[in-house]
Amino acid sequence: MAASARGETGLVMAKDTSDAAEGAPRRGRPRSIETSNAILESAYTLMAATGLVATTIDAIARHSNVSKMTIYKWWPSREALLIDAFLHQAAQMLPLPPVSAGTPAARTRRHAAAYAEALQGEFGKVQLAVISECISKTGSAELFYARYLQFRRDALVEMIAAGQKDGSILAEGPPEDLYDAIYGSLFYRYVFGIAPITPAYARNLVDLVLRPKF
Repeated sequence: MAASARGETGLVMAKDTSDAAEGAPRRGRPRSIETSNAILESAYTLMAATGLVATTIDAIARHSNVSKMTIYKWWPSREALLIDAFLHQAAQMLPLPPVSAGTPAARTRRHAAAYAEALQGEFGKVQLAVISECISKTGSAELFYARYLQFRRDALVEMIAAGQKDGSILAEGPPEDLYDAIYGSLFYRYVFGIAPITPAYARNLVDLVLRPKF
């Protein structure tokens, strides 16, 4: 699982993949983008293929051919690395449609449909597993929110607010509530398996919630 103030072209789920772990401390020499990406891609591959329990720092180091010391220099915890690996994948799978893709409602519709489709594959399973890991290790999902979700939520809230301001979105509620109604509903249905989630369902949900003018 938009942007204005953050530079909207292809933003999120979206920051540039080279910045995927931006929240991690940068001690010592600057990190190599190639090495950082290799670590993130290895972590995601292992999460998807073997599950989180098997995705240890040792396993990630072996898979990416990087020393454990390097990983520990760049990430404050295993959980932070797993979240950043998920972020790195999300940036590639779910970029925010640029302004040229249409009205705020049209772009939200397109993004929600892509998210609904992604939830049906390994992406959805990895997202749920990472959130569960954060909760089990820290007692809350705060780390996942701060490192992954907050940026994306803020960006999409800004996009919805822009649509309300230009009159292309007729829904009058706070944009934060409108965002939560869309993406919260999609995630809720996915977690509990209440009903199939399809791109068409997501597009219809956006129209129901946002009441786009055109």
